[in-house]
Amino acid sequence: MARGPRSYSGSYEEAPLLARERPGDNAEPLSVSEISNALKRTVEDRFGHVRLRGELSGVKRAASGHMYAALKDENAVIDAVMWRGNAQRLSFMPEDGIEVVATGKITTYPGRSKYQIVIDSMEIAGEGALLALLEKLKGRLQAEGLFAPERKRRLPFLPNVIGVVTSPTGSVIRDILHRLGDRFPSRVVVWPVMVQGKGAAEQVAAAVRGFGQIQPNGPGGGPVPRPDVLIVARGGGSIEDLWAFNEEVAVRAIADSPIPVISAVGHETDTTLSDFAADLRAPTPTAAAELAVPVRAELANALIELGLRKRRGVARPVSLARERLANWSQRLPDPRAIVAERAQRVDELGERLRRGLATRAARAQGRLSEASGFLRPAVLTRQVAEERRRLAAMPDTHRLVTRIQQRRGEQLTATARLLGQLDPYAPLERGYAVVTGAGGDTITNRAAAAGEAMLTLRFRDGTIDTAPTDGATPPPAPPAPKKPRAKPARRAEANKGGPEQQSLF
Repeated sequence: MARGPRSYSGSYEEAPLLARERPGDNAEPLSVSEISNALKRTVEDRFGHVRLRGELSGVKRAASGHMYAALKDENAVIDAVMWRGNAQRLSFMPEDGIEVVATGKITTYPGRSKYQIVIDSMEIAGEGALLALLEKLKGRLQAEGLFAPERKRRLPFLPNVIGVVTSPTGSVIRDILHRLGDRFPSRVVVWPVMVQGKGAAEQVAAAVRGFGQIQPNGPGGGPVPRPDVLIVARGGGSIEDLWAFNEEVAVRAIADSPIPVISAVGHETDTTLSDFAADLRAPTPTAAAELAVPVRAELANALIELGLRKRRGVARPVSLARERLANWSQRLPDPRAIVAERAQRVDELGERLRRGLATRAARAQGRLSEASGFLRPAVLTRQVAEERRRLAAMPDTHRLVTRIQQRRGEQLTATARLLGQLDPYAPLERGYAVVTGAGGDTITNRAAAAGEAMLTLRFRDGTIDTAPTDGATPPPAPPAPKKPRAKPARRAEANKGGPEQQSLF
């Protein structure tokens, strides 16, 4: 049997349909908003200022700039919100997994019936948490290749302008200027920045990018010269003091700098992410100045030494050549003795030439006298008479030539008659015919004629084409060739009737 609701007095009665006042109860019912606001006031009055230590989780920034996250430990979790003004003043970038100490107040969010902490300020909970954040950021930037060795650039050997990013009031800039003055006085352009605290990383990044945006001197260049190398420097301190050089904005600016960068942050045992991103790390700011420029005195000594080596290199071959010339000159004979011997030889040859010319002239004179004896008129007349007698004794050449001509004509006539007898077309005048095949070969028997597709019959006055089988149509007859002429015979007859050939003599 079902029981009805129990009354405040402990007795059972029927459930009322409408809300009504009960005897002895003068409390008005509260609305949800009223109880939520009451809880909110109570919690804020009790926990108006608290410091919580926990691990950040689910960190996100809204478009409005507010930051939302959760603080948790191994047993509990509480929502956290940080308004934009306070979030912008943070000295580090909140990320998941960082253990922090948050200062603020506990309040409620009536819209979801949840309580949360409104954070006014937040710090990293101890040096261990700071190192963990540093290692996490280092791993992420290293994975992107910002610390790769192939990104490192060589420093200029002798920079004309050196840019320094540091605090203008500290001892660092004085140490750098003093060391540069001792080694190699150079032009220094200082970009003053904060080196620790809120906003220091942004100022360092802005200085490095600002130096990179300066135009080189020359046409279109600005009044401030563009540095050839940058030195980002700071004195020693704790990890918290050096944290500005571990922040991502400063590290990325150094890695992206178009000008080679020397990182000189802290002492020799201090290491920041800027050291990994820079082209060269210096253990101290003073060492950075030593790495930036050479020692002028050493350069001057090197130039002097090179000059001495150059002079020795030029003078040494000359000295060796002089020594060799002196040695060779000692081995040479006396030039006057050489000339005297040659002069004597010339005199001897001159005398021989004079005697030779005289002897040759005498011999020529004798031959001329001998030859002139044969040129007397009596000798020449006797030789002419002898030649005439020999000519008169020779036979009559005209009759000899005529006799030879007649004999050659008879031989030519006989050859012409023989040619007419051997002419293959001469029988055609007596009714014979010559049979040739398609290739022009003469057919001499019936079997050869039967194997030809077409036969040509040559007669005295022309040719006829015929087929050896019935039904073949002969091709049109070619024009009859001209009858060969007996040229040698006619030429021989013409020679007979012509005039006699005159004597060739």
